[in-house]
Amino acid sequence: MKKDKHGCDLKTCLMCRLCLKEWLPAVEAHRKNYTLNKGQLLFSENDAVTGIYFIYSGKMKVHKHWSKDKELIVRFARKGDIVGHRGIGTELIYPVSATALEPTTVCYIDMDFFKSSLKVNNEVLYELMMFYARELQESEKKMRNLAHMTVKGRIATALLMLLQKFGADEDGYINLNLSKQDLASYTGTTYETAFRMMNELINDNAVEVAGKNIKVINAGKLEKLGREYEEE
Repeated sequence: MKKDKHGCDLKTCLMCRLCLKEWLPAVEAHRKNYTLNKGQLLFSENDAVTGIYFIYSGKMKVHKHWSKDKELIVRFARKGDIVGHRGIGTELIYPVSATALEPTTVCYIDMDFFKSSLKVNNEVLYELMMFYARELQESEKKMRNLAHMTVKGRIATALLMLLQKFGADEDGYINLNLSKQDLASYTGTTYETAFRMMNELINDNAVEVAGKNIKVINAGKLEKLGREYEEE
């Protein structure tokens, strides 16, 4: 991870967007910007927490060990998203890891200044509270889906969620290069099963795949699969 001398525009993350204008000079004085290469770790599970990160550009995956040789992707993060917030609490240890999916620039804020910012800026505190609430709801939905939804349904739902979050490029593909392994880790299944289910979705004319690029052709079919709560 290298320090980025260019800095950021002080407009991208929720902290810069919502804090008091009078507080921005303090943010600029305390922030540090770093760049990561594709595949580089920002922090690892069980690392000590020293601060909070905001993504200025690029995309990341947040993941944790599922078993000895498997991982579960908790969420994908994009420009403007906060990363490292799961380490806030009484035990300042990251319960997850964060890895860059492409060249990424992050803005780092040390924990003491971040806490001071929350005390001073009510809108930032409120938005962070709502963010935690939304993330908790999403985590509960994901646990429900793992318990009751077929793998095909989970993959269909995941693709619709990723399309909603990242949008589509000019060719209609989800604006996120997604490997089959990452898709498997995100939906709680194996690579082989994810590969087989994706082939079925291709044959169903629900999606189109070109390498790591995925295009949703028939959102209605994917939505229907997501509503079918059947055990495998």
